[in-house]
Amino acid sequence: MQPTIEQTQPNIKVAPNPKMTYEEFLDWCDEDTLAEWVDGETVMTSPASLEHQSIGSFLIRILSEFVEHHEMGMIIHAPFQMKLKDSGREPDLLFVAKENLGRLHKTYLDGAADLAIEIISPESGTRDRGEKFYEYEAGGVREFWLIDPIRQQAEFYQLGENKLYQHVAPDASDVYRSKVVAGFWLKVNWLWEKPLKPTREVLKELGLMK
Repeated sequence: MQPTIEQTQPNIKVAPNPKMTYEEFLDWCDEDTLAEWVDGETVMTSPASLEHQSIGSFLIRILSEFVEHHEMGMIIHAPFQMKLKDSGREPDLLFVAKENLGRLHKTYLDGAADLAIEIISPESGTRDRGEKFYEYEAGGVREFWLIDPIRQQAEFYQLGENKLYQHVAPDASDVYRSKVVAGFWLKVNWLWEKPLKPTREVLKELGLMK
Protein backbone atom coordinates (compact mmCIF):
# COMPACT_ATOMS: atom_id res chain seq x y z
CA MET A 1 0.00 0.00 0.00
CA GLN A 2 1.40 3.39 -1.03
CA PRO A 3 1.70 6.04 1.71
CA THR A 4 -0.66 8.99 1.51
CA ILE A 5 0.57 12.57 1.18
CA GLU A 6 -0.26 13.13 4.82
CA GLN A 7 1.82 10.12 5.83
CA THR A 8 4.89 11.35 3.96
CA GLN A 9 4.92 14.89 5.32
CA PRO A 10 7.57 15.83 7.92
CA ASN A 11 6.53 15.70 11.54
CA ILE A 12 5.07 19.05 12.57
CA LYS A 13 5.89 19.82 16.19
CA VAL A 14 5.31 22.76 18.45
CA ALA A 15 8.13 24.00 20.64
CA PRO A 16 7.29 23.37 24.30
CA ASN A 17 8.66 26.74 25.44
CA PRO A 18 8.97 30.11 23.71
CA LYS A 19 12.60 30.29 24.88
CA MET A 20 15.07 27.41 25.00
CA THR A 21 18.78 26.97 25.42
CA TYR A 22 20.55 25.38 22.48
CA GLU A 23 20.94 22.16 24.45
CA GLU A 24 17.18 22.08 25.15
CA PHE A 25 16.53 22.74 21.47
CA LEU A 26 18.72 19.81 20.43
CA ASP A 27 16.94 17.52 22.91
CA TRP A 28 13.55 18.59 21.54
CA CYS A 29 14.33 18.72 17.80
CA ASP A 30 14.58 15.36 16.04
CA GLU A 31 15.68 14.67 12.46
CA ASP A 32 12.08 14.83 11.17
CA THR A 33 11.45 18.31 12.59
CA LEU A 34 12.11 21.28 10.34
CA ALA A 35 13.37 23.94 12.73
CA GLU A 36 16.26 26.27 13.51
CA TRP A 37 17.33 28.03 16.71
CA VAL A 38 17.86 31.80 16.76
CA ASP A 39 18.54 33.89 19.87
CA GLY A 40 16.91 31.27 22.08
CA GLU A 41 13.76 30.97 19.97
CA THR A 42 12.64 28.16 17.68
CA VAL A 43 12.01 29.06 14.03
CA MET A 44 9.96 26.51 12.10
CA THR A 45 10.71 26.07 8.40
CA SER A 46 8.73 24.65 5.47
CA PRO A 47 9.23 21.38 3.56
CA ALA A 48 11.41 21.71 0.45
CA SER A 49 10.11 21.48 -3.11
CA LEU A 50 11.09 18.77 -5.60
CA GLU A 51 13.25 21.26 -7.53
CA HIS A 52 14.98 22.32 -4.32
CA GLN A 53 15.71 18.71 -3.43
CA SER A 54 16.88 17.84 -6.95
CA ILE A 55 19.46 20.65 -7.01
CA GLY A 56 20.54 19.80 -3.48
CA SER A 57 21.04 16.13 -4.36
CA PHE A 58 23.00 17.08 -7.48
CA LEU A 59 25.38 19.28 -5.47
CA ILE A 60 25.74 16.67 -2.75
CA ARG A 61 26.76 14.02 -5.27
CA ILE A 62 29.36 16.01 -7.17
CA LEU A 63 30.82 17.82 -4.14
CA SER A 64 30.99 14.63 -2.07
CA GLU A 65 32.80 12.78 -4.85
CA PHE A 66 35.29 15.64 -5.28
CA VAL A 67 35.94 16.11 -1.57
CA GLU A 68 36.29 12.37 -0.93
CA HIS A 69 38.59 11.90 -3.94
CA HIS A 70 40.93 14.63 -2.72
CA GLU A 71 40.56 13.70 0.99
CA MET A 72 39.57 17.26 1.85
CA GLY A 73 37.01 16.74 4.60
CA MET A 74 33.28 16.04 4.60
CA ILE A 75 30.09 17.20 2.86
CA ILE A 76 27.00 17.11 5.10
CA HIS A 77 23.42 17.79 4.03
CA ALA A 78 20.38 18.95 5.97
CA PRO A 79 19.02 18.26 8.45
CA PHE A 80 22.22 18.93 10.40
CA GLN A 81 22.83 21.89 12.67
CA MET A 82 25.60 24.48 12.40
CA LYS A 83 25.94 26.16 15.80
CA LEU A 84 27.12 29.76 15.60
CA LYS A 85 27.27 32.28 18.47
CA ASP A 86 23.54 33.06 18.72
CA SER A 87 21.96 30.63 16.28
CA GLY A 88 21.69 27.02 15.23
CA ARG A 89 21.02 26.90 11.49
CA GLU A 90 20.56 24.07 9.02
CA PRO A 91 22.18 25.01 5.71
CA ASP A 92 21.18 22.75 2.83
CA LEU A 93 24.82 21.69 2.46
CA LEU A 94 27.91 22.09 4.62
CA PHE A 95 31.54 21.47 3.82
CA VAL A 96 33.78 20.86 6.82
CA ALA A 97 37.50 20.85 6.00
CA LYS A 98 39.63 17.98 7.28
CA GLU A 99 41.31 20.16 9.88
CA ASN A 100 37.91 21.08 11.37
CA LEU A 101 36.33 17.62 11.57
CA GLY A 102 37.04 17.56 15.30
CA ARG A 103 34.27 20.15 15.79
CA LEU A 104 31.63 17.72 14.57
CA HIS A 105 29.23 16.34 17.16
CA LYS A 106 26.45 13.79 16.77
CA THR A 107 23.79 16.30 15.68
CA TYR A 108 25.65 19.56 15.04
CA LEU A 109 28.83 21.31 13.98
CA ASP A 110 30.24 23.47 16.76
CA GLY A 111 31.16 26.67 14.92
CA ALA A 112 31.27 27.80 11.33
CA ALA A 113 31.41 25.46 8.36
CA ASP A 114 34.08 26.19 5.78
CA LEU A 115 31.36 26.35 3.10
CA ALA A 116 27.59 26.72 3.53
CA ILE A 117 25.09 26.42 0.69
CA GLU A 118 21.48 27.61 0.87
CA ILE A 119 18.97 26.75 -1.86
CA ILE A 120 16.33 29.45 -1.76
CA SER A 121 12.63 28.57 -1.64
CA PRO A 122 9.72 31.05 -1.85
CA GLU A 123 9.38 31.25 1.95
CA SER A 124 13.09 31.36 2.74
CA GLY A 125 14.37 34.14 0.47
CA THR A 126 14.29 36.93 3.06
CA ARG A 127 15.84 34.72 5.72
CA ASP A 128 18.58 33.33 3.44
CA ARG A 129 19.57 36.69 1.91
CA GLY A 130 19.17 38.63 5.15
CA GLU A 131 19.53 36.98 8.56
CA LYS A 132 21.60 34.00 7.45
CA PHE A 133 23.87 36.06 5.21
CA TYR A 134 24.95 38.27 8.12
CA GLU A 135 25.04 35.42 10.65
CA TYR A 136 27.28 33.33 8.42
CA GLU A 137 29.50 36.32 7.69
CA ALA A 138 29.86 37.25 11.37
CA GLY A 139 30.28 33.60 12.33
CA GLY A 140 33.20 33.09 9.98
CA VAL A 141 31.72 30.81 7.30
CA ARG A 142 34.50 31.24 4.74
CA GLU A 143 32.38 30.69 1.65
CA PHE A 144 28.63 31.02 1.12
CA TRP A 145 26.56 30.05 -1.92
CA LEU A 146 22.99 31.25 -2.48
CA ILE A 147 21.18 29.19 -5.13
CA ASP A 148 17.85 30.59 -6.38
CA PRO A 149 16.02 28.06 -8.62
CA ILE A 150 13.03 30.35 -9.19
CA ARG A 151 15.12 33.16 -10.71
CA GLN A 152 17.82 30.77 -11.96
CA GLN A 153 20.47 32.83 -10.21
CA ALA A 154 23.45 31.76 -8.15
CA GLU A 155 25.45 34.10 -5.92
CA PHE A 156 28.84 33.23 -4.49
CA TYR A 157 30.50 34.96 -1.55
CA GLN A 158 33.95 34.55 -0.06
CA LEU A 159 35.09 36.00 3.25
CA GLY A 160 37.66 38.74 2.67
CA GLU A 161 40.56 39.86 4.85
CA ASN A 162 38.21 42.45 6.37
CA LYS A 163 35.95 39.57 7.56
CA LEU A 164 33.16 40.72 5.22
CA TYR A 165 31.70 38.78 2.31
CA GLN A 166 32.99 39.68 -1.13
CA HIS A 167 30.79 38.76 -4.08
CA VAL A 168 32.67 36.58 -6.57
CA ALA A 169 31.06 36.33 -10.01
CA PRO A 170 31.46 33.35 -12.35
CA ASP A 171 33.89 33.89 -15.22
CA ALA A 172 33.00 34.64 -18.86
CA SER A 173 32.22 30.94 -19.38
CA ASP A 174 29.74 30.99 -16.46
CA VAL A 175 32.11 28.92 -14.33
CA TYR A 176 32.53 29.54 -10.60
CA ARG A 177 35.72 28.35 -8.91
CA SER A 178 35.57 27.65 -5.19
CA LYS A 179 38.31 29.00 -2.95
CA VAL A 180 37.52 26.80 0.04
CA VAL A 181 37.03 23.55 -1.90
CA ALA A 182 40.29 24.10 -3.75
CA GLY A 183 40.20 22.97 -7.37
CA PHE A 184 36.42 22.52 -7.51
CA TRP A 185 34.55 24.42 -10.19
CA LEU A 186 30.90 24.60 -11.16
CA LYS A 187 29.21 25.50 -14.42
CA VAL A 188 26.30 27.51 -13.06
CA ASN A 189 24.07 26.48 -15.95
CA TRP A 190 24.25 22.88 -14.75
CA LEU A 191 21.89 23.86 -11.93
CA TRP A 192 19.06 24.88 -14.26
CA GLU A 193 19.15 22.03 -16.77
CA LYS A 194 16.05 19.87 -16.98
CA PRO A 195 16.73 17.09 -16.42
CA LEU A 196 19.90 17.76 -14.45
CA LYS A 197 23.10 16.52 -16.05
CA PRO A 198 23.97 12.93 -15.04
CA THR A 199 26.50 12.79 -12.23
CA ARG A 200 28.86 10.64 -14.31
CA GLU A 201 29.11 13.33 -17.01
CA VAL A 202 29.86 16.05 -14.46
CA LEU A 203 32.51 13.93 -12.77
CA LYS A 204 34.17 13.35 -16.13
CA GLU A 205 34.36 17.11 -16.71
CA LEU A 206 35.80 17.54 -13.23
CA GLY A 207 38.47 14.97 -14.07
CA LEU A 208 37.30 12.39 -11.56
CA MET A 209 36.20 9.78 -14.08
CA LYS A 210 37.31 8.62 -17.52
